[in-house]
Amino acid sequence: DKGKSNGVANYSFHTIKAKETLYSVSRLYTVPADQIADANPGLSAETFSIGKTIRIPRNPHEEPSVEQVQTVTKDVPYTIQKKETLFRISKKFDVSTTDLIKRNPSLKDGVKAGAVIYIPVKEEQKVLVSTEITDEKEVNALLSRKKDSKKLPVVNVSLLLPFMTEQAYPSSNTSRFIEYYEGFLLAVDSMRNQGCSINLSVFDTGNGTEKINDILKNPAVKEADLLIGAVQNEQIHPVAKFAEKNKIRYVIPFTSKNDDVLSNPYVFQVNTPQSYLYSKAAQAGCELFKNYNIIILKVNDPQDDKKEFIQELKTELKQKKVSYKEYTYNAETFATEIESQFVTDKPNVIIPTSGTLNALNKIKTPLVTISANRPDYQLTLFGYPEWQTYTKDHLEAFFELDTYFYSSFYTNNLLPAAINFTKNYRRWYGKEMDERYPKFGMLGFDTGYFFLKGLARYGSSFEKNMQGLDLIPIQTGFKFQRVNNWGGFINKKVFFVHFTKNFELVK
Repeated sequence: DKGKSNGVANYSFHTIKAKETLYSVSRLYTVPADQIADANPGLSAETFSIGKTIRIPRNPHEEPSVEQVQTVTKDVPYTIQKKETLFRISKKFDVSTTDLIKRNPSLKDGVKAGAVIYIPVKEEQKVLVSTEITDEKEVNALLSRKKDSKKLPVVNVSLLLPFMTEQAYPSSNTSRFIEYYEGFLLAVDSMRNQGCSINLSVFDTGNGTEKINDILKNPAVKEADLLIGAVQNEQIHPVAKFAEKNKIRYVIPFTSKNDDVLSNPYVFQVNTPQSYLYSKAAQAGCELFKNYNIIILKVNDPQDDKKEFIQELKTELKQKKVSYKEYTYNAETFATEIESQFVTDKPNVIIPTSGTLNALNKIKTPLVTISANRPDYQLTLFGYPEWQTYTKDHLEAFFELDTYFYSSFYTNNLLPAAINFTKNYRRWYGKEMDERYPKFGMLGFDTGYFFLKGLARYGSSFEKNMQGLDLIPIQTGFKFQRVNNWGGFINKKVFFVHFTKNFELVK
């Protein structure tokens, strides 16, 4: 509502009501409509809808004006001289007799010496004309305006990574950022093979902000079409501000715990925040298992309690009126008692409240035994992203238990794209990628290929068309959506990985 603020000094915030238009909101706050549109890059005819929030500039800048030459008419007083005629006066001032009479109706009765008349003299003068749009139809049409689309003949990229920061990161972590760079180079090579020209500048961010401040002074960074990287929040913030000031797209590939995306329209956050991940996974899980006998298995494991996800799931199940059971794990009785929770008239899904390997080991063997002995129970196990790191040792059990887990990244190493990438990586660098997940080499390739391909194809209209980039990722999928009408983009791509009883792996 009017005057409502979230503490940001330069803006107030408005929630769109029924029948409101951009024109009516502009009049309500006495702020030019184009300034409201500029303050909300995500605003369009589709997103200007009831319940959506937009921000309103508190101190709108002066409306830009243009200097125009206009012809104006001025009244010049004139005393009629002796023996002057109407014709002579009109010639003297280059004014038609008709205009003279129109301005001075008394002249119809004759020209009288000594009488004062007004001569309508036209002259050109420079005036400032406001460019503010005030017509209601034109104002509302701002939401449907098409921005100029310009393809990029060359994509200029600046990559900012902590290559030499043993003081801040263990050397094993530093090697992961090098691996990211190596994967990114494979994406650059792939795009160049498709005829795309790329200028790549690479910078070592070091630890803290000292190097970052120097990097941001480099002309190559200011001329970039795309900035990628920085790891620490104290480094990310100045890069994000720089990107916003210079209107450069900025990709944050690693952390999900940064707030710049909430208010910076140029930020793309690759790593899905846990809150979004839990919400999406809970919605999809509710839909997938709504006809199952759902058993939430309370496994006490303080190392990795999925309390937030479980709460989100319960809320979703209650809203959709889907029933569920809760059962507490007990090491002594689990193997014999859990069977009492199962039914035979529909499938059963077991959802543990912890994602640790320890929790999985506690429940795996009894469940596999029951599944093998009682196929009529149709058991399914539901788990978490970190379960993909357990696949090597638990693959057989995952297949037997018809296992699902959700994630925003996953690699099926049997797919041709993954096989080719791994071969190319090994051939280029003479080594294998780190076995931790996500694999940074694949993350470097996926982010590089997505953004380079998108900018090369769509240029300045990238944001509008990026959903049309129907690329098959090796590891990380992308579905970027604006977090609000004035902020940046968050990757909301979430999928399930399913190990079927037929020994198929479905993503």
